[in-house]
Parts: sequence; structure tokens; C-alpha cells
Amino acid sequence: MRLTWAVVLGLAGGGALAWWLSREPPETVQARRDRAESAAAAMAGDTGPALYRWRDDAGHLQITERPPGGRHAGRSYEKVDVQPREGIEVHGQRH
Repeated sequence: MRLTWAVVLGLAGGGALAWWLSREPPETVQARRDRAESAAAAMAGDTGPALYRWRDDAGHLQITERPPGGRHAGRSYEKVDVQPREGIEVHGQRH
């Protein structure tokens, strides 16, 4: 009976020690959380509508709603913000 308790206590102690040694320090956890929050804030600013400007194999300028993909995947492109700059008024109706 004593041997059983010794084995159980040994396993519990070993598990607790392994958990303690493998945990991340609170500073690392906080730094990771801060990076995630700043990345989320940066992405939130980029959620507006955008167009993508890139050139195809023939050198023709393409402007699409999605970045180049398929056989054009990996091609460099420029993201163009659709929202006008501050102070510019855009009216979609023509008379």
C-alpha cells in the first residue's frame, strides 16, 4: 500500500514539476498579448474596401478586387485604398 502511494505522489510531483518548468513566464505571455493586440488594431484600420493593382504576364495593368491568385499567385501587387482622402468629397450621382 505504501508503494502505491509513493508511486502516485511521485507521479503527481513529477507532473507538477514538469508543468512548472514548461510554463511561459508572465512577461512573455504579456508581450505576446501586446503584439496580438497591436496587430489586430493595425488590421482593423485596413478593413475598408480596397482594390489591387498589378501587371499580368503581358505587362498589362490589372485592377481587381482580389490580389492576384491562381496562375498569377506570387506576383507583386499594390493595395489601393478605395476610400477618398480626408477633405475630398465624392458624389456618385451625375446630373
